Amino acid sequence: MNRSFPNFAAALVIIPVALVLVAAKLTSGTSRLGDGPLTAPAFGAQLASAPAEDTAVFAGGCFWGVEAVFDHVKGVKKAISGFAGGDVSNPSYEQVSTGDTGHAESVEVIYDPSQVSYGKLLQIFFSVAHDPTQLNRQGPDRGTQYRSAIFYGDAHQQQIAESYIKQLTAAKTFSRPIVTQVAKLKGFYPAEAYHQHYLSQHMSQPYIVINDLPKVAALKKQFPDVYTD
Repeated sequence: MNRSFPNFAAALVIIPVALVLVAAKLTSGTSRLGDGPLTAPAFGAQLASAPAEDTAVFAGGCFWGVEAVFDHVKGVKKAISGFAGGDVSNPSYEQVSTGDTGHAESVEVIYDPSQVSYGKLLQIFFSVAHDPTQLNRQGPDRGTQYRSAIFYGDAHQQQIAESYIKQLTAAKTFSRPIVTQVAKLKGFYPAEAYHQHYLSQHMSQPYIVINDLPKVAALKKQFPDVYTD
C-alpha cells in the first residue's frame, strides 16, 4: 500500500492528540482482551549471564512502527527496517510492495541478551507492536508483505516462539486466532535508507500519528521497566 498522503491530509496534525489516539484505537481492529501487557513467556524470558549480541527478526505490518517500538527497548542496540521471508535476493521496496517476492516488511533487532531476553522481545512484539490475529494485513495495509511473522535464527528461538504462541492461545488472550507465521530465517535485507528510523523523522505525518505513535506510547505505558528514550 502506498503510505503517502495528499496535501490536504496534513491538516490532520492539528487535531488534538487525544482525539487522534482514540480514532487509532477504534480503527485498529485489535482483538486484545484487555489493555495491559500480555503475560510473560513461561519459557525463554531469562536474561543471559554475560553481555553478548544476538539477533531477532519480526514482521508485523509496516516496518516503520515495529522498528520504532524496538528502538525504544532497553538492551536493543539497533533496529533495522528491511525484508525477510522471500525468494528474491536484496529486493527493493517497490518490488516487495507488489507482493510478488514473498517477503514481509520486517525488522532486524540486534540486542544484548543480558539486558533483554528473546522472550521479552516476543512479549513486546505481541503486546504493542502489532495485532497477531490479522491475516496478511495490519491496520490499513493489505497484502502478504504485511503478514505477522517471526523469523527464527536457530532451534532455540523457534522453540521459544512456538511455545509462547501456544501459551497465549491456551490462555485465550485474543478473541481471534493468532495467525503469526513462525519460519526459519533465510536472509534479511535492509530496506532503503529513507525507511530507517522513519518515525523519528516524520513525527507529524498523519500515517505515523494515527498508526505508529500509539504503539510507542503503549510500550512506554505497559513496559516502563524496559522503555528508553
